[in-house]
Amino acid sequence: MMIAASKNAKTAMLVAGLVAFMIGLSFAAVPIYRAFCQVTGWGGFTQRATAEADRTLSRQVVVRFDATVSKGLAWRFKPEQPSQTLRIGETGLAFYEAENLTDKPISGQATFNVSPAKAGMYFNKIECFCFTEQTLQPGESVLMPVTYFIDPALAENRNLDEVETITLAYTFFPWDTDEPLAAVGP
Repeated sequence: MMIAASKNAKTAMLVAGLVAFMIGLSFAAVPIYRAFCQVTGWGGFTQRATAEADRTLSRQVVVRFDATVSKGLAWRFKPEQPSQTLRIGETGLAFYEAENLTDKPISGQATFNVSPAKAGMYFNKIECFCFTEQTLQPGESVLMPVTYFIDPALAENRNLDEVETITLAYTFFPWDTDEPLAAVGP
């Protein structure tokens, strides 16, 4: 009888430990996934750069720009130009326009991705409005810059030889300063 109780206690402790581990893992999943995406470019996640590329290649890539606004954000948001053609390694500067369509200040923050997703790890943003919360006053319209380049290492990856067009897409979400947008995306 004593042996059975000991085995039951060990089993209960093992199950409780496993449950605690799984709960901890579920809380860590989002930051781990975000870190994985940042390192690998998985899911179209771009890279952050502090300086321009060290070289420019002759191969050109068309960069398309896309913009959407989520429900609940009364903004108009669009790219100023539909696309740019750049040489790989060349620094590009694109502008997006946002306009507050209401009579009160509204804050938003943009999420982004790149497609094809496999090109994400080679798309480097030096400066981007998506890194910070944006607040527009009633009726205010602003131009927001994105400074970027395509890493020359893209040309060394034979799996990306067919990539001639890359799309940089942003979605603006409402930003409630009391509640962070942790669940919105990277």
